Amino acid sequence: MEVRLTVDELAARAGVTVRTVRFYGTKGLLPPPELGARRVGWYGAEHLDRLGLIEELQRQGLTLAAIERYLARLPQDSTPLDLAIHRALVASWTPEVPEQAGREEVERRAGRRLSVEQLDRLAAMGALERTADPEVFRVDPGLLPLGVRILDVPIPLETLVAARAVVVEHSRATARELQRLFRETVWKPYRESEPAPDEVERMKALTDHIQPMVAQALVTAFQKSLREEMGRGMGAGTGGAAAEERWTAPPETAPPETAPPER
Repeated sequence: MEVRLTVDELAARAGVTVRTVRFYGTKGLLPPPELGARRVGWYGAEHLDRLGLIEELQRQGLTLAAIERYLARLPQDSTPLDLAIHRALVASWTPEVPEQAGREEVERRAGRRLSVEQLDRLAAMGALERTADPEVFRVDPGLLPLGVRILDVPIPLETLVAARAVVVEHSRATARELQRLFRETVWKPYRESEPAPDEVERMKALTDHIQPMVAQALVTAFQKSLREEMGRGMGAGTGGAAAEERWTAPPETAPPETAPPER
């Protein structure tokens, strides 16, 4: 479904102000809109997903310069779906903060009316959770845009539920094993060396920066493995451009600098 938005509609869908959209545009973080009749600027799915990614990177604490470098590393042929996946990944680095929203607000963020079946599919993907009130949901802002893009893909609901269960089970096992490996080979020897208190705090801060690097490495490896397995299953090769990695190095974190205009 083609997305065609004015700057006001884009800002409303993204939950920011028009001034913020224009600010990102002047900084080169958003590509210019397509000019239509009477020089009206039209924005598409790429603008919406790129704006969402910028907002997630801002919440992560990246400076505008770091965000610019991050975006510059994205492949030139990145699709709106690629950007939505990046946003979901970045959102996973931050502590979970449930956002409660009514059905009208969820539909505004989705940019479309949602049937009961579609809400069930979003819940199966983990993009939202139902509450005691059937019209109120707990929303994952990072996963919702990606979930909405998958709504029109003809995948049975039971397949989505089963797939999520598989991913959760194996990701937890991987996280436990990585934590054990880091504890036994890095953290334990470091503590036994009796470092100074300030060095201990520095080491703790370093582990926080390791998390996004590990997360992106895992997603990259998973994408490659999934592509190879699906290629075997459908009798297709996995070489050439189709097998190229679409992920870039993790972004640089730094103290916030000049912030965009108020939301």
